[in-house]
Amino acid sequence: MPNSPLVPTIRRRRLGSVLRKLRNEAGMTLDDAAATMRWKAPKLSKIENATQQIRPSEVTALLKAYGVSDPEVFAAIENLAKDAGKKGWWQTYSGVVAPAYADYISLESDAERICEWSPLVIPGLLQTAAYARETIAGVTLSRTPDEVAALAEVRQARQAVLTRVGQPLEYWAIIHEAALHQRFAVRPTTMRDQLRRLLDVAEMPNITIQIMPLDSTAHPGLLGGFSLVSFPGPTPDVVLLENLSGATYVEGDGASPFAGAVERIRATALSVEDSLVRITDTEEGHRK
Repeated sequence: MPNSPLVPTIRRRRLGSVLRKLRNEAGMTLDDAAATMRWKAPKLSKIENATQQIRPSEVTALLKAYGVSDPEVFAAIENLAKDAGKKGWWQTYSGVVAPAYADYISLESDAERICEWSPLVIPGLLQTAAYARETIAGVTLSRTPDEVAALAEVRQARQAVLTRVGQPLEYWAIIHEAALHQRFAVRPTTMRDQLRRLLDVAEMPNITIQIMPLDSTAHPGLLGGFSLVSFPGPTPDVVLLENLSGATYVEGDGASPFAGAVERIRATALSVEDSLVRITDTEEGHRK
């Protein structure tokens, strides 16, 4: 039986993209670069297009051929190569975690920094377990109660990146004020507890929260929410867009406009200090 074609994961796509970028910067054609490795050009093309795996030792040889000398660049790309086919903790939930969602969790685990604009809900990395269960149950169309519970567990497990040893994720969330006023009929205290959670995590040095007020001026975020994910070294940013049909990733040069959008959204939102006051006032309102 022939081998199944390799499915390009987002990690492999990121690796292929950065290898292509470095090859171009070195002024080498596919034929030139492949010849230095004693390969044929189609093999390198498949690696750059994420349809063929590459061993970490081969990545090291390619980087040397491209004239890369920065040890931080070496380390970042070699680590990406080592992790390209690695399975993460989320594979335990493969029955409920769709491939596109698994890709995003892998991005979170690799990321150095994430800036998220969330116009409708509290971002997943900041959710309480109760809020996660309520919102997942509300937005899913065909999930069983057990599947909802499992997805809520996944959302909680993802939050470990905020407290990981060594270098916790730098996380900046801009949340629309409307998301602070969600009501839950089954458990009325859910939103109040969620707002307290926001105030608690805002004290962490690697987390910044801003609120977009209801009376804000126009800004690029009016076009929809997104997450801008950044990585160590030369690896390009990745942007996540979500809707009912699933997740869409914007990679490479296509992600560049979102960096400018983030700056304008931040500038339009309340200051960090005023944002915490707004959350506090809203939390008090949920007690009534």
